[in-house]
Amino acid sequence: MQAAGRFVADTLSHLVDTVEVGTNLLDIDAEVRRRIVEAGATSCYVDYHPSFGASPFGHYICTSVNDAVLHGLPHDYRLVDGDLLSLDLAVEVDGWVSDSAVSMIVGTPADSAAAEADRRLIDSTERALAAAIHAARAGNRLGDVSAAIGKVLKRSGYRVNLQFGGHGVGRIMHGDPHVPNDGKPRRGVRLEPGLVIAIEPWVLATTDRLRTDADGWTLRSVDGSRGAHTEHTIAITEDGPLVLTARADRIGVPESALLPSS
Repeated sequence: MQAAGRFVADTLSHLVDTVEVGTNLLDIDAEVRRRIVEAGATSCYVDYHPSFGASPFGHYICTSVNDAVLHGLPHDYRLVDGDLLSLDLAVEVDGWVSDSAVSMIVGTPADSAAAEADRRLIDSTERALAAAIHAARAGNRLGDVSAAIGKVLKRSGYRVNLQFGGHGVGRIMHGDPHVPNDGKPRRGVRLEPGLVIAIEPWVLATTDRLRTDADGWTLRSVDGSRGAHTEHTIAITEDGPLVLTARADRIGVPESALLPSS
């Protein structure tokens, strides 16, 4: 799964470096499609149609803006200064999948208070992810991972939604076990070497309730407050957790959980 992880990480890093004020969400989608085609990889999203989706997703990446936090369907929208953008990408390479997400503030917003609130949202999800990775060790329980996420998010003052969270990853994008963003330590599935999970803390500023947009996919806060979402795909090994989707910025990734650069 390392090849899929590297592809997802490199693509998200490229987007973080190149997305700017004026970038159209459809151009982001087109760039991801180009990279997938050139690499001979396969999108996990284009034909994805779970029970909660109104129709097949039909695009190559999730682009969630401001009060949208999950499953953002790319559409004809040009980013403006201060937008809070979350990018979520899952790709299959040679039959194996990796999944990751990153949130960023677009441009250099003039409203410093709003930007600081957004940075706090993003930072909380990144710290929650790092705590969860630290807990993702063979012999621990899935509840240890979930509890680590919930502890950071709740101490930061946010409410935690348990409807959507992390998941098992392998030959498919979404598999067992479900990884809630809060839980009780020492409960749940025992973590064994060979298990691969996507851990994905996300929060909304002032609520934990979501509504589905008219496009049948995009999930937004019920009160219009903004959200952030961070995710990595983690392999449980005898020597500790390994982050298969670690980017060059290493955000949310403990040093001990990095793959060798080769």
